[in-house]
Amino acid sequence: MTNIELTQLLDFTRDLALGAGRILKSGFSQSLRVTYKGRIDPVTDYDLKAERYITKEITSRYPHHEILAEEGSAIGERSEFCWVIDPLDGTVNYAHGFPVYCASVALQYRGESIAGAVCDPERDELFWAGLGRGAYVNKTRIAVSNEKRLERALLATGFPYDIATARRNNLGYFARMAKKAQAIRRPGSAAIDLCWLACGRVDGFWELKLHPWDSAAAMLMVAEAGGRVTRMNGKKYTIFDKDLLASNGHLHVAMRKVLAGN
Repeated sequence: MTNIELTQLLDFTRDLALGAGRILKSGFSQSLRVTYKGRIDPVTDYDLKAERYITKEITSRYPHHEILAEEGSAIGERSEFCWVIDPLDGTVNYAHGFPVYCASVALQYRGESIAGAVCDPERDELFWAGLGRGAYVNKTRIAVSNEKRLERALLATGFPYDIATARRNNLGYFARMAKKAQAIRRPGSAAIDLCWLACGRVDGFWELKLHPWDSAAAMLMVAEAGGRVTRMNGKKYTIFDKDLLASNGHLHVAMRKVLAGN
């Protein structure tokens, strides 16, 4: 792939996230049609509107690319290029009028994220990154924090939708980490958590039971901003793994030890 081709794909990725963000913004705090995929796992009509917009744009321009989207099944033929889409990350927040949500679009090439964009409409922020090109919010290049002490670190995490019934529900990890870190936040959107890590607003993040679309774009942001992304056991992370540990790099070993119970 040439630099020109990557630039064109990255521009298109940003446009998709911005367009989806505008759709989400237009419906925020409006009367929503909400259905449920599980006991506490909602879908709004604006999830579906944003996803239809993104998939239509992709299939129009790149009809032979594969698409993996949260509210639909796999679309298109098998391809070296795969778009991984979360049209609305933070649906519970969105449905309640809580202003922390985003649209996330990533492009993978041969299983590696090469372009990603996350649009946060409430703060007019577009986080984006290209493989080997750094990470940005709007037009400003971003970098992870330089915090080296866990007791001075602000962390973020989330909880799975089956928290009420699953044994592995993050509550134990949260309790251990809360005793070691300065503080922990739970904004309700893994993509935003990771973008905020990439720009230094938080110093570390972990979560269980993620889906490919939760991290495909934002993990690239963290890596390109100088951070580190692995599984919780320190092994290589892919978007199909179910647990993720991300940090500014300095805190990675310390966070791993706490999560391991040491």
